[in-house]
Amino acid sequence: MQILRGLHSTNTQAVAVTIGNFDGVHLGHQAMLKELRAAAQARGLQTAVVIFEPHPREFFTPQQAPARLTSLREKLELFSTMGVDRVHVCRFDALFARKTAADFIHALHEKLHAKFVLIGDDFRFGSGRVGDFALMEKIGGERGFEVQAVHSVLHDGVRISSTAIRAALAAGQIRMAREYLGRPYSISGRVVHGDGMGRKLGFPTANIQLKHNLPPLKGIYVVLAHTEGLGVLQGVASLGVRPTLKQNAKPVLEVHLFEFSQQIYGKHLRVEFLQKLRDEEKYPNLEALTRQIALDVDKAKKWFIEHE
Repeated sequence: MQILRGLHSTNTQAVAVTIGNFDGVHLGHQAMLKELRAAAQARGLQTAVVIFEPHPREFFTPQQAPARLTSLREKLELFSTMGVDRVHVCRFDALFARKTAADFIHALHEKLHAKFVLIGDDFRFGSGRVGDFALMEKIGGERGFEVQAVHSVLHDGVRISSTAIRAALAAGQIRMAREYLGRPYSISGRVVHGDGMGRKLGFPTANIQLKHNLPPLKGIYVVLAHTEGLGVLQGVASLGVRPTLKQNAKPVLEVHLFEFSQQIYGKHLRVEFLQKLRDEEKYPNLEALTRQIALDVDKAKKWFIEHE
């Protein structure tokens, strides 16, 4: 899979392209990519996906922007498994935000050589978000490329969306989020040095570097950790601000891996969330915190036994 910056390509092969943020790459997105592949194969085209980094809402209203479900790396990895030939990552900055809807469409046709465009029926684009399906279809007719709308995917009558998945995760509804995603929800990152408090308490943890300060969920969870070269390990994770230890701290993801003592600093870990055990709490002292961690570990181990 090729990864390209912006709406530029030295590859002159015509493409079937879709556009969006694709946060979570959920079942709705997957249906769109499946439809894109089918259209490309029928027309002898490559598949291309255009995404924006950062998310436009992170650019315009960073304080109100939603929590990310997937980092850019995770998104690209998922695209690769779904047969995408090319991904164009467009830097969303002030210059890009001023691009008119017509200019954006022309760039798709002239620079990406789009012959088929697939977009959501509610997709908006261009300066002032004035671009829509009707405009894309109109210019497509003038320029000689096809435009097709893809409709929402429903699950038990509910529209699958990134917003619905964030709501499920925030409410601790891990199974519902999994059903919308088509896979367990996970967070990936490098293992970094922490303050060593977990080891001092008798429960050493792998601290995962969070790329964004606002994760879509918080609390204590049963997890599986997919590690580089070490397989899949069972564990319990804490995702939150550690109120017993600090005040006004940034969220931290800490994973205690069962029966594991190797040094894995710098390795990439994908933490898969399976079950929420409880909310994060503030304890009166470290002794009370340690007792609770021991209970969490015991509950997590029992969960794995029950779900073998």
